[in-house]
Amino acid sequence: MNNKFDALKDDDSGDHDQNEENSTQKDGEKEKTERDKSQSSSKRKAVVPGPAEHPLQYNYTFWYSRRTPGRPTSSQSYEQNIKQIGTFASVEQFWRFYSHMVRPGDLTGHSDFHLFKEGIKPMWEDDANKNGGKWIIRLRKGLASRCWENLILAMLGEQFMVGEEICGAVVSVRFQEDIISIWNKTASDQATTARIRDTLRRVLNLPPNTIMEYKTHTDSIKEVS
Repeated sequence: MNNKFDALKDDDSGDHDQNEENSTQKDGEKEKTERDKSQSSSKRKAVVPGPAEHPLQYNYTFWYSRRTPGRPTSSQSYEQNIKQIGTFASVEQFWRFYSHMVRPGDLTGHSDFHLFKEGIKPMWEDDANKNGGKWIIRLRKGLASRCWENLILAMLGEQFMVGEEICGAVVSVRFQEDIISIWNKTASDQATTARIRDTLRRVLNLPPNTIMEYKTHTDSIKEVS
């Protein structure tokens, strides 16, 4: 599984190495300065749809985290543990990332995928999340991959119809079960949370007896503190 993520990283670093080999000794210093400049600006450069691609309403970022079960997680260790996979702005860019990623059902151990709007960290304390909450659905093993795909396609396609309320979604692979959740900004807005719940039932095609729990992030923080 890690190989696929490493491969994504390696593609990136390979380009820089090539540039270095191609630069002649004489122009080396100049090119290095130019390259450093372009690298630091490319970090800030906005991700935009390519020509003829289908833009999404928002840019989104994929994240991945894995932790050793049984160890207490502080928000600091959690933040160190979470890795950014990449950001996309169009349908085509999404599929480019997604097609290289392991499906949740094939992940091992205690792993999570997060898909959040660009600029929002998948952490309770983030400004966009701190007054919000999440709908949680516990799935028996074998359903995570399909449900995750349906959930994120509905989110990217703006099927929840709750304005800017959606922050992101998470799939958590655990030993006995898998958990998916969708996070929204305003926990106190009951009309919004009800609409998200009803849309979730529809897009995931959940059996009528599926238990869905809404939890505010302030409650989640209390539990671990």
